[in-house]
Amino acid sequence: MHLSHLSLKNYRSYTELELPLEKGISIFIGRNGEGKTNIVEAILYLAFLSSHRTSSDQPLVQLGSSSAYVRGKVDNGEREILVELEINAEKANRARVNQNPVRSQKELYGILQAIYFSPEDLDLVRGDPSERRRFIDQLLILRSPRMAGVISDYERALRQRNSLLKSRSNLSSLESWDQQMASYGGEIVAARITTLNELTPIFTGVYKEISPEKSAFITYKSSIESASTIPHENTERMIHKFSEVRNQEIDRGLTLVGPHRDDLLLMLGDHFVKGYASHGESWSIALSLKLASYQLLQDDGLKPILILDDVFSELDEERRHRLIALANSAEQTFITVAVQSDLPPELTGKFFAVKSGSVKSL
Repeated sequence: MHLSHLSLKNYRSYTELELPLEKGISIFIGRNGEGKTNIVEAILYLAFLSSHRTSSDQPLVQLGSSSAYVRGKVDNGEREILVELEINAEKANRARVNQNPVRSQKELYGILQAIYFSPEDLDLVRGDPSERRRFIDQLLILRSPRMAGVISDYERALRQRNSLLKSRSNLSSLESWDQQMASYGGEIVAARITTLNELTPIFTGVYKEISPEKSAFITYKSSIESASTIPHENTERMIHKFSEVRNQEIDRGLTLVGPHRDDLLLMLGDHFVKGYASHGESWSIALSLKLASYQLLQDDGLKPILILDDVFSELDEERRHRLIALANSAEQTFITVAVQSDLPPELTGKFFAVKSGSVKSL
């Protein structure tokens, strides 16, 4: 899989951009604020229909415009697929595939697959549980695009249930929402644990190669007891838990049970990584998570594009070496750096200069 062309219109700093792309490594060089990360953000938006930098779409639309446009031609080895996204600041977004409107944006998941690594990935280690939930859910969607619909349906049911709890009106209908949330939530928890069971040994092995002094592993912390890889068992346990915490939820006006309350516990030896690991160890954990994710997708027979956003200046020689090996193995890799001297000298590819919302081939 590779992206053969990217078009942007009124997207962040780009009034108009037409960027032909090739297989192999593409390197974008530009100082902070010139627009290089906006390019990889747009590519990630094609993959996940959301920005990795902001929770709202409004900042993506250039000031003074009502809509931004992102278009990408994706070559999956069998055919070329044109994905066109219209991102609107004040109304629903729209999308087309091969010039045909899509009934639901769920149809877009899986057309472009990407794994990215950036300095913000330290939040996977040091940040809130929401960062780790987002990480595992994006991995679920990459492996099985239909999970995007399950997660979306769960989040919709969660919003409705929370609204009901806050208003304290018609609480008799809570049971029907319990069933909906538990059905979707049971499947999400099962899929997370299944993926984590396959990811963890890869992650442990990768970390050991980077930093052999301590062993690293991941466990799943669930808001229900004895969460498993069997969806209907999770559903039953979630419904039972709802009945146990009913009064607490009504008092707080908040849903206290479900995958939105879960976490991935990153361990280094006998200690939790968060609050214990050094800066270097935290970088190693974050890097190992992304390297392991890429390997897991390869084991699935997938070939996602790889995005490395401004990370080489943060890494020591051993971690750089691991990233270079991965970049060379991927069918297509996008790398951003502030200055060319940040790049390892042995890294080669097609170079682009990014400055003031324009991109030029070097």
